[in-house]
Amino acid sequence: MKNFISSIAPDLLFKDGIWFAKETSAISYPPEGNDACFELEDTSFWFKHRNNCIKTVIEKFASTKTLFDIGGGNGYTAKALENADIQTVLVEPGISGVLNAQKRGVKNLVCATLKNAKFRPDSIPNLGLFDVLEHIEDDSAFLHELHSVLQADGKLFITVPAFNFLWSEDDKLAGHFKRYTISKLKKTAFKAGFDVAYASYFFSVLTLPVFLLRTIPGFFNIKKVTETKKEHKAGKLQVVFDNIWKKEVKRIKNGKKIPIGSSLLMVLNKRT
Repeated sequence: MKNFISSIAPDLLFKDGIWFAKETSAISYPPEGNDACFELEDTSFWFKHRNNCIKTVIEKFASTKTLFDIGGGNGYTAKALENADIQTVLVEPGISGVLNAQKRGVKNLVCATLKNAKFRPDSIPNLGLFDVLEHIEDDSAFLHELHSVLQADGKLFITVPAFNFLWSEDDKLAGHFKRYTISKLKKTAFKAGFDVAYASYFFSVLTLPVFLLRTIPGFFNIKKVTETKKEHKAGKLQVVFDNIWKKEVKRIKNGKKIPIGSSLLMVLNKRT
């Protein structure tokens, strides 16, 4: 993989097991964001279920089991994909995230934005964009960038937060610019040169709690009292949640859609 990365991104510099871009760019993500997530990921039902959904669509739709995880943070997803025999390259602009991923044992690490990595056109087999697009103000332009570096037979796998009616102060603090619906993301992706192979919502059971505990308090300027760490633990509802998540993964595996959820999953084909 080292030779492959150097061949498609010759401007990157390799040091201490990490590829670095020569230039850096500002991103819409809190400086402490990666370290905060690092404390949550390994025990969070949310991150675990998202990983299971992501692995399911990659195994179902990707013809080549090699994927570049763009904006992949601490490598929680990249490591899970590696463990599932999907060769993964983490591309993350935040050095704290890359170092955390290195601690996790992620093998292939690139510390760069997509733009600064300067990948060659039509060079990447598959791309993952997992809760990243909402941090990009000009999402259409960014999707065009992804289109240009993706191979003709490759896939783009995306997860994003769903539905504007779930917008809350948490979105602002996380550096989000928007939330999405399937129709909205499909339209934006089509303009960037992609066709939809599959789309579904997930985290169906979280839609109402997110609205009640995050969105509604924001309407009345009520400070959220629930700690983020507690939100990521199912507690006594663990068994109930596990059954719901298994059903969601099964529907996704069978190509069926989930009609509502706090997150959105989409698989895109590059239109040539």
